[in-house]
Amino acid sequence: WENLLSVPRVEAAFITYLIFHFNSRVRGWFLLDSYLPTFFLTVVYLLSIWLGTKFMKNRPAFSLRGHLIMYNLGVTVLSLYMLIELMLSSWEGGYNLQCQNLVSAGEADIRVTKVLWWYYFSKGIEFMDTIFFVLRKKNSQITFLHVYHHATMFNIWWCVLNWIPCGQSKCFFGPTLNSFIHVLMYSYYGFSVIPSMRKYLWWKKYLTQAQLIQFLLTIIHTLSAAVKPCGFPFGCLMFQFSYMATLVILFINFYIKTYQKRPSRTDMKKVPPVTEIRNGFHKDYFTAANGVLNNKKAQ
Repeated sequence: WENLLSVPRVEAAFITYLIFHFNSRVRGWFLLDSYLPTFFLTVVYLLSIWLGTKFMKNRPAFSLRGHLIMYNLGVTVLSLYMLIELMLSSWEGGYNLQCQNLVSAGEADIRVTKVLWWYYFSKGIEFMDTIFFVLRKKNSQITFLHVYHHATMFNIWWCVLNWIPCGQSKCFFGPTLNSFIHVLMYSYYGFSVIPSMRKYLWWKKYLTQAQLIQFLLTIIHTLSAAVKPCGFPFGCLMFQFSYMATLVILFINFYIKTYQKRPSRTDMKKVPPVTEIRNGFHKDYFTAANGVLNNKKAQ
């Protein structure tokens, strides 16, 4: 608790750590020696969303069904590989679930770091989620939460691999949970592209709940290492806690808007309590709509 209360000292130590403690174990690895490629790809991603939506505004949407099936299958397989490898490598290194430092597991730390490079790289691949939304004109799905999460994760994981590529929460607990969630999530996305499979996809709400549980468990795991330190940088723990808190807030807001909507009193008055449903609309809707159209034609 003394660490939690000494904020200025922690901030100074954290900045010093970032300046002088680049991890030599990842030198020469693809995309890691310089931040510029990661930053450039993020800028291209954001520009693609902005310019892409303008370009597609008056053009027909692309189907991309075959591309989406292959893409989602590929990300699902990659996520499954990372899940299995993270579990095996952290088991090999005898990682402590409560708190794990950066150097105690030897070769197992290197094995974990290699998996986490793929985890970082997958965050760049996942930019395609949004690009497919743009090309299919699914603009309602390009939310602040979606773009914020994709853009920040790619950049955060460049930092993780350069400074803290093994140990505590950034290494095995959070990514393991996230890889498991992504196996479910990209399987869902892949199935949703196939019309005959959509009737089996009743579990989207529970997938969002699982994502929220993932963030909450990561926060608890992070704070446990802050309360009982093991040598893992305290500033990194506080950053992770803060970032996960933003995701929890944004996901709760998304969950409420998506799944907890209630019809307004005005809507309830407009719709009769018992009506015939056809193609997702009330019979009275078609009657009213046809009446309006007929009146317009008559005029």
